[in-house]
Amino acid sequence: MHRFILLLALLTAAVATSGQTKLADATYPIYYSQTDGLSLADIVKAAVETNSEIKIAQLEIDKAKARLTQAGLRPNPTLEVDQSSGRLVGSPGNAEFSAGVSIPLELYGQRNRRFERAKAEIVLKEAEIASRQREIISRIVAVYADALSAFREIKVLDEILAIDIETIKFVQIRVNEGETAPLELSLLQTEVERLRVQRQLVEGRLQSAISKLKYFGAVPYEQPLRLREELPFATFQSLPPSTEVALAVGLKGRPEIRIAELEEQLGNAGLRLIRSEAKPEISAFTRFSQSRSTIDIPTGSFPQDRDRSLLFGFTIGVPVFDQKQGAKAEAAISIRQAQERRVFAEGMIRNEIVLAFQQLETARKALIALEANVLPRSRENLETIRRVYQIGQLKITDLLVEQRRLIEANRDVTEALTRKYRAEADLFIALGLTFEN
Repeated sequence: MHRFILLLALLTAAVATSGQTKLADATYPIYYSQTDGLSLADIVKAAVETNSEIKIAQLEIDKAKARLTQAGLRPNPTLEVDQSSGRLVGSPGNAEFSAGVSIPLELYGQRNRRFERAKAEIVLKEAEIASRQREIISRIVAVYADALSAFREIKVLDEILAIDIETIKFVQIRVNEGETAPLELSLLQTEVERLRVQRQLVEGRLQSAISKLKYFGAVPYEQPLRLREELPFATFQSLPPSTEVALAVGLKGRPEIRIAELEEQLGNAGLRLIRSEAKPEISAFTRFSQSRSTIDIPTGSFPQDRDRSLLFGFTIGVPVFDQKQGAKAEAAISIRQAQERRVFAEGMIRNEIVLAFQQLETARKALIALEANVLPRSRENLETIRRVYQIGQLKITDLLVEQRRLIEANRDVTEALTRKYRAEADLFIALGLTFEN
C-alpha cells in the first residue's frame, strides 16, 4: 500500500511539469502569444481602418463636401435671343432682332445660407462615423470577450485533464495488482473522454471567435491570429472612478449627443435657407434690340429708318401663393425631432452608464468571493478527497464528483471574469471613449 501511495505522490507532483506542460506546449501558442499576439486595441484599429461600413460612411462625407462646393457656386446667367421677320405674312422688309442677358440676384444671404447648411451637413456626417465606429467596437468587444473566456476555460480543462491522465496511470497499476475494481478505471477513463469532448467544444467556440476577429481585423483567413491578453489580466484603462464622473464624461463624449446637436444646427440652417428662398426672387436683365421696317406701295417698297434700343430692368417673382409653407413646417419639425432625439440619447446614456457600473460592481464582488473562498476551498476539497482515495477509503465516483465541482467553480470564476470584462467594456463604450484617448 505504501508503494502505491508513494507512486501516486510522484505522479501527482509530475502533473505540472509533464502532462499539463505537454498540453500547453501543443495548444496555447496557437491561440496566445505575448510577443506577436494582437490586443483588443490592435484589432479595433485595424477594423476602423478597413471596415467597409466606415469606408461607405467616408464616401458620404465626400458627397457632402461636393454639395458644399455646389452650394458656393453662383447661379448661371440666362441668354435670350429673338429674331422676327414679316416675310411669311407679306412684309418681307420688316424684321426685328434682340438679344438679352438676365442674371438672378442672390439677396437675403441665400448663398451664405446654402454654404452654412452644407458645412453643417459635413460635420454631421463626420459625427455619424464616430457613432458607427462605436457600434463596431461594441461588436468586436463581445467577440473578444468570448475568445478570452474560451481560452481560459481550455486552460482549466487542460489542468484537470493532466491530473486525470496521471491518475489513470496510478489506477491502472492498482487494477493490475487487484486492489481496485476495473470499473473505477473505466469510470475515470470515461470522465477523461468526456472532458476531452468538452474541451473540443470550447476550442471550437474559441476558433469561431478568432475567425470573427480575423474578419473585423482584416486578417487573412490562412494567417493565424493570436491573443495577446488573458482574461484575468485584460482590462480597460482610464475608466472613471464614480458614476457621477462617468455621467459627465458620457454626456460630453458620446457621438449620439453630438449628432443630435448637429442635426438641430442643420435643421436651423435649413430653416434659415428656406426663409431666404421664400422671399421675392429678383433677376436683373439687359436687352439689345434692332428693328427695320419698309413701306409697301404699288410701285415698290421704300425702306424706313432702322431703330436700335438698349433695355435695362428687373424681374421680381412675387411669393403670393408659394411661400414655402410646407418646407418651413418640415424644417421646424426636423428641429424638434433633433431636440427630442437629444433628450432620448441623454436618458439612454445615463441608463447605460448606471447599468454598466452596477454590473461591474456585481461582477467584482462575485469574483472576490469566488477567488477568495469558493475556488481555494474546492481545490482543497479535491486534494483531500484525492488523498483519501489514495489510501482506498473512497471510491473513484467520489473523486469525480468533487472534480466536477472544481470544474464548475472554475467556470463560475471564468463567468465572473467575463462579466467583469464585459461590464468594463460596456462602460468604456457607454462613455464614448476610444483607444486613442
